[in-house]
This record gives sequence, C-alpha cells and structure tokens, in this order.
Amino acid sequence: MTTISNTLIATKVNNLSIVQQVLVPGDKSISHRAMILGGIAQGKTQVSGFLESADCLATMRAMQAMGVKIEKKKDKYIVHGVGKHGLQRPADGKIDCGNSGTGLRLLSGIIATQNFAAEIFGDDSLNSRPMARITKPLQLMGAEVTANENDTPPLKFSAVKNLQAITYQSPIASAQVKSCLLLAGLYAKGETNLSEPKLSRDHTENMLQGFGVELSRNNLTVKMQGLQDLTATDIIVPADISSSAFFMVLACLLPNSQITFKNLCVNPSRTGVISILKLMGANIELTNQNTNAGEQIADVVVTSSQLHGIEIPKEYIASAIDEFPILFIAASLAQGETKLTGAIELRKKESDRISVMAKGLQKLGVGCHELPDGIVINGTSSLQGAVVDSEDDHRCAMSFLIAAQFAESPITVKNCANIMTSFPNFLEICHNLGLSIQESK
Repeated sequence: MTTISNTLIATKVNNLSIVQQVLVPGDKSISHRAMILGGIAQGKTQVSGFLESADCLATMRAMQAMGVKIEKKKDKYIVHGVGKHGLQRPADGKIDCGNSGTGLRLLSGIIATQNFAAEIFGDDSLNSRPMARITKPLQLMGAEVTANENDTPPLKFSAVKNLQAITYQSPIASAQVKSCLLLAGLYAKGETNLSEPKLSRDHTENMLQGFGVELSRNNLTVKMQGLQDLTATDIIVPADISSSAFFMVLACLLPNSQITFKNLCVNPSRTGVISILKLMGANIELTNQNTNAGEQIADVVVTSSQLHGIEIPKEYIASAIDEFPILFIAASLAQGETKLTGAIELRKKESDRISVMAKGLQKLGVGCHELPDGIVINGTSSLQGAVVDSEDDHRCAMSFLIAAQFAESPITVKNCANIMTSFPNFLEICHNLGLSIQESK
C-alpha cells in the first residue's frame, strides 16, 4: 500500500475551474460491515468495490485472524463465511483494529458472544476513545468484558456460552453502538429491541436483511429476534459520500465549476451533508437514482454556488457527523454566520474535531469560537496561509488541504498520514482535479 507524507503543503491554483466526473472509493461503513457479516455467514460472499483503506483492511485482518478465509480475485474479495459459530480464537488472543473505531466497536459485538477469550485494541488515538457506550449494554446482555479505568480500550472479553437479548434505549445516536448490539443480538436468546434519540446510519440493518436476517424498523427503533443465521450474498459497495464531501464543498466554492459524483451512496441516514449544503444555498442535484441491496445510490451533481451562513438544524447532525470538518470550511467561506450546536459527539471522534478545526480556522484568519457542543463561524471572502495541525485526524487534514485553494498563500498541514485510514487515493483525485498539494521537503 502507498503511504501519505505526514506533512503536506497545499497551494492555491489561480483561475482554476473544474468540470469533471469523480468516482471516489467504496463506502467505508459498508466495507467494514461486508467483511464482518460475510465472515459469520454460511457460504461465500463476493464483495465488489471494497475500500482498501487502513481501517477497512484492519477489519478484514481481524476476521482473518479469527479463521475466516478472505481472498482477492481481481477487483473483488471473496469471503468464505464460517457461520456464526465457526470463528476461532486469534493465535495470540489479540485483535488490533489500528485507528478504526467502527472496526473495534462492531467487532466487539461479535467477540462478546464467542466461546473464547480475546482482547481488542487499537492505536493510541483509538485507545483513548470512549467504550462504555458499548461495554455497558453488552454486560447487560451477559457479556463479560472489562476496559481500562477510563472505559477505553483495550477491551478484554471472556468466553461466554449464552447471551440474553435486551431492550435498550441508547443515550446517543450512534450507528456503531446500534450495530454492536445488533451483532451481539444475533447470538442472544429473545428479541433485541434498540432505540436511539435520532436516526443514525442504518447500513447494518440493510445488510443484515440482505444476508437473510429478519428484523423490523419503526422510526427510531429496530427489533430483531436472536439466534438467526446469515446466508452469504453478493455485495456491491457504492461510492462513499463522506469522501465525496470534500469535493462537493470544493465544487460549491470554485467559480464556473461542476463535479459529478458517480454511483454515490445516498442512504438517507448519510445525506445530512447534502441537506446542510442545500440550506446554505448549494446547487446540488441527484440523478440516475436506484437501489442496490437496500442501499440508495445516485449520481450527484454539484455546481458552483453562493453559500450563506445558517444555523444548522439538529436533525441533520447524526447524518452528517463525519462531514462537519469540511462543512466548517464551507461555512468559513460563506456569507454571514454559521452556528452549530448539539454536536458534542464531534469532541469524541479521532480527535476533538471542534477544537482542532477551530484552532486551524483561527490561524487561517477565520473569526470563530467554540461552544461546548458546537461552534460559531463567521464567513470571510478568503483565507490566509498558515501552518495548521490536524492532530492525526484524517478528515480534519483533508479539509484543511481543500481550504488551501481559497487561501492567499500556502497552507501547511501537519499529521496527514492518517488520511490512509479512510481515503488512500485522496491526493491522486486532488491532483487529477488540478489542485496543488506537495510533500514538505
């Protein structure tokens, strides 16, 4: 796998306009789930469009460590499912998820149910992230799991024989929590009944049904009988809307530009970024809409727009949670004030994204200030160059690199290597679109 330099310098390209089609890599969330569900299904699952990012590859290696044979044939992956009860203890009893919170939390739902003990952990960033949100409900189901004193990884699971389904009201809208408990619920006796305060992304529910699992959904509640088996199926992973978001904002802000994103996942639980940009005045159209394996797919056309500040509706927060760093760049170059509240979850991602982005934007000459659960940004006509630190957060790094196209002098972004966790060919697409991003010498 190629690597990305830790420090990158991005420079404005004068008179740049872009009229192109862009195909971003496969959806990260769906790629994780394809490997996990394919691994515990009965039969061979063929996965097309799998995202070969560090995070998704870590999840694939975790399944391989537990005895699942996964092979690559040309541009497809074949997952030889071992069934729900065919997983084996890793050779050293440990599973390394790297930087992937999705991988760790979803895999925990599987490991919690097994008849072997195992320890799951990640890098320093992941090992600082909160896990009580999954360990407490798993313990209610009968799982035996311990964490560090701050409820952070490593998580240590003991072997168990039986789990009991629970009714659980999650205090946060989190697809990772919901998915963890649904995966554990596959092994539990009784009906798992989960509710959340806002609708989080529902890729797990869609894919479970694709693997033959029966479940019901009603507004913010999902119910599923336990002890169901999964039957292998073929999965086509659509393009990732989170990766596209960087170039959506670029297209909005660049004059005389239009970028078309092909085969994009437009699952309603993921399209908050489109809704927010439209409220800001963005010209965005969806064409060629269709459905594949329960996921809505479309070509999305984004055209140059005059953006204006807004108060971001709280109902869009869960469905845009990963896109806020680049939305903050859009707000910085929009006319007027943009205000976000109710987004405390942004402080618990790969970094404290509110703090990282606010510090960086202030260095770029943007008037902004943090709120406990959000940020206020006053738009400006152009940015100034500076050295900013992404603090090892891939989405913050990519957002600052895109911002450089609207800065009067170069922007140097530190700690960019983690872009590989979600978007390995980000720089390739940037260069193909005419942007200037170079390694620091």
